[in-house]
Amino acid sequence: PKGVINDWRKFKLESEDRDSLSLSKKEILRQMSSPHRCYSKDDKDTRERFCRKMSMQEYELIHDEQEDESCLQKYRKRCMQDMHQRLSFGPKYGYLCELQNGEQFLEAVEKERKTTTVIVHIYEDGIKGCDALNNSLTCLAAEYTTVKFCKIKASNTGAGDRFSNEVLPTLLVYKGGELLSNFINISEQFNEEFFAVDVEAFLNEYGLLPERELPSLGNGNTDEPDVE
Repeated sequence: PKGVINDWRKFKLESEDRDSLSLSKKEILRQMSSPHRCYSKDDKDTRERFCRKMSMQEYELIHDEQEDESCLQKYRKRCMQDMHQRLSFGPKYGYLCELQNGEQFLEAVEKERKTTTVIVHIYEDGIKGCDALNNSLTCLAAEYTTVKFCKIKASNTGAGDRFSNEVLPTLLVYKGGELLSNFINISEQFNEEFFAVDVEAFLNEYGLLPERELPSLGNGNTDEPDVE
């Protein structure tokens, strides 16, 4: 597609080491990156020249085997980053939020976007499994930044009588203000010692987590594996 070709031309120009190029190559690359720039708006051939096919000089330049493979990999990675950013709708969080009272709890659940998953841990200090679950959710929050992870002490919810020590830790999952899942005494689902990977696997069994986000594609280091 013409748009992709022209975008590649522009990226190729920006990636070139200007000092190492001859004047003729610099001019070719300049025209490749913006082929319509050197023509006036009144030129009747502007549209045709903009849509022209590449000359042999252009083709050979952007297909230089010795230098083009590295540039092509960088270009592919940049395209993947751009695509991922366009597809990553909604706010980002990345941390485990501490809710101070019942009002904040309601706001966290009811005032988020309908597409945002909200996971709330009801806990108390000194209850077995609560600390481990908080640590696990902190790790998952950094991995799943589009999910809102929260924690609140049972005594701060305004409904402490409903969250006795026997049902803690409790994990509530909401979306669009609606309760999707309610896991009481969730630590019983795991071994005595459990970690983020265990909680992640458990939530994935119920389809409560989105697909893991693409890792950072870095600065184009060609030693990194390609993302297909």
